[in-house]
Amino acid sequence: MEPRWLDWAKRLQSIAQAGLEYSKDKYDVERFYQIRDISVEILEEYTETSSEKIKELFCNETGYKTPKVDIRAAIFVGNEILLVKESVDGRWSMPGGWAESNLSVKENAVKEVKEEAGLNVIAERLIAVLDRSKHIDEVSPYGIYKIFVLCKLVGGEFVPNIETEESGLFSIDDLPELSTGRNTKEQIEMCYKAYIDPNSFIIFD
Repeated sequence: MEPRWLDWAKRLQSIAQAGLEYSKDKYDVERFYQIRDISVEILEEYTETSSEKIKELFCNETGYKTPKVDIRAAIFVGNEILLVKESVDGRWSMPGGWAESNLSVKENAVKEVKEEAGLNVIAERLIAVLDRSKHIDEVSPYGIYKIFVLCKLVGGEFVPNIETEESGLFSIDDLPELSTGRNTKEQIEMCYKAYIDPNSFIIFD
């Protein structure tokens, strides 16, 4: 479960964002700005992040607040999964990233694999749609839905890029250090179960 202070900060931010979008009275608008500033102060108090960085991440949206969408591609070769080494933290994850609004789930999965692993894949099946906060014990200033897609490898090879340093195949029982904000060992095992069982049900929170 998320810490209560983070839940409060998110709820205040959501109220402020909606209020700033729909309120017409200038005094109400000013009050919603104050509410948003309080949410930033809460995050600044409990994290080591500056208020400027928090505002950049936390207060850059307008309109009704909705979760961000992170799409991860599960690619298996035999009993091994393909992972990429993230440039940001030097840890490993399934290829993926934030969904682009002009692309479908399938298109986003295929694009991310090409960009991060240099591979051509076919997005075959939806594995799961998870609420990040229910599965990953790391603070995030916004809600995130994580979508896992089973993909079939067609061809290609790793190409150096700004997001990942290398790629590799790993046994489910011998995984490298994972970038757990992107995916956990349990989530990789979940994807493997879907891979070996074509009749498995889609998992969702």
